[in-house]
Amino acid sequence: QVRLAESGGALVQPGGSLRLSCATNVNIATVNGTGWYRQAPGKQRELVARIESDGVTVYTDSVKGRFTISRDNAKNTMYLQMNSLKPEDTAVYYCMIQIPWVYWGQGTQVTVSS
Repeated sequence: QVRLAESGGALVQPGGSLRLSCATNVNIATVNGTGWYRQAPGKQRELVARIESDGVTVYTDSVKGRFTISRDNAKNTMYLQMNSLKPEDTAVYYCMIQIPWVYWGQGTQVTVSS
């Protein structure tokens, strides 16, 4: 059974930083892709950042230059470093792996507010 567990969500002021973590029991060095998505209230889930199997990283335009996706294959853990956070980044953040089937974590809440 595939397990994904996110952590690191919190309430943070605008301009602040957070690092999200996602630990899995899957050997992420062998999967087709890993990534982070988010879903704000009343909106569809959207891509934040992905790492493809060839190591290429993809970011949605609104987070480029502020967020960094990474992973530690030895720990089977992926990360999302989020800097210069804005209120519009408020959402539930989900990690994802594609094996080729897609598996999701349970989500972690990020709230950016003063």
